[in-house]
Amino acid sequence: MKRIARIHSALVLLTLALAASLARAGDGHDHGDAAPAINASGPQRLPDGSVFLPKPAQRQMAVRTAVAQAGQLPRALELAGRVQMDPNAGGMVQALVAGRLEPGPRGLPSVGQPVRKGDVLAYVVPSASAIERSNQAAQLAELRAGRDLAAKRLARLKELADTVPRKEIEVAESEVASLGARMAAIGGGLSGRDALLAPVSGVIASANAVSGQVVDARELVFEVVDPSRLRVEALAFDAAVASDVDTAFLMAGGKTVPLTFVGASRSLREQALPLMFRAEGAALSALAVGQPVQVVVQTRSRVQGVPVPADALVKNPSNQSIVWVKAAPERFEPRVVTVQPLDGATLAATTGLKAGDRVVTQGATLVNQVR
Repeated sequence: MKRIARIHSALVLLTLALAASLARAGDGHDHGDAAPAINASGPQRLPDGSVFLPKPAQRQMAVRTAVAQAGQLPRALELAGRVQMDPNAGGMVQALVAGRLEPGPRGLPSVGQPVRKGDVLAYVVPSASAIERSNQAAQLAELRAGRDLAAKRLARLKELADTVPRKEIEVAESEVASLGARMAAIGGGLSGRDALLAPVSGVIASANAVSGQVVDARELVFEVVDPSRLRVEALAFDAAVASDVDTAFLMAGGKTVPLTFVGASRSLREQALPLMFRAEGAALSALAVGQPVQVVVQTRSRVQGVPVPADALVKNPSNQSIVWVKAAPERFEPRVVTVQPLDGATLAATTGLKAGDRVVTQGATLVNQVR
């Protein structure tokens, strides 16, 4: 019996060893039960939400930081505005009479073409009906006949100058001159044309002219604008802003354009108070009349905060506004902040930052993408 038991035990052990050898997978067919190795030297998001970013990665991502400095900053508002023509540096060219357009001495100007004040942009040949033209022609013929008779009478009086009073000769001369002037006026009305002149020096902002086009009186044909002098109208829903404006800015072509406050309207438009600003400078070349812009108005009241560049502000997964702060040489922490506009390129962080924090000013978007 003991021998049989030993044989049975040996068979059981052999069966278990065979099963273990069959269950072992071949090379390249493992199921990856072991966790993959983590590259501890690469950029990674740490469990506490901070980011580990080695120095080589910082240089590759062009991460730049700046020390935050707290202070009293002006309270600012962002207003929706629109670029307008400066009435003293722009103008509209309209037809005074109805008629047909003809090119000027240099042809019809195109959009963007520079012009000088007084340049002839086009001509308008007045339109007249056949009856009006025939009446003018008949009146012109009558005046011509009267002038000829007056000229003959003047010649006879001059031949008798010794016996005729001088005043009769002067009356005849005046009559001849008057009839000649009336003939010239009526003849100019038949063959004359109205010249459309540039009201100011600048560039053609809009052109609605084609050779041979028929226009009505008061129809807008050209619009001339000085691109270095424009106006910006912004709408403020708080009427108290008009008495608290200190400075104003807008962004054009990546540059901050300073604005000069001209004044505020005394009547509301769509429940908002229009504010007018004057803009000057070379950066205005990136703006066009009628273009919507964002105007940042700084008031005289102050708030405590830290100025940060607008590029430093990013969003976290909870859609909160955050900035990244360098807590260690290779470790960055997110800070939830509350911001207010300061100027076109800078924001004022009123909460979440303190003086001395090293804020990421360049490359914040790349740091925020590290997982």
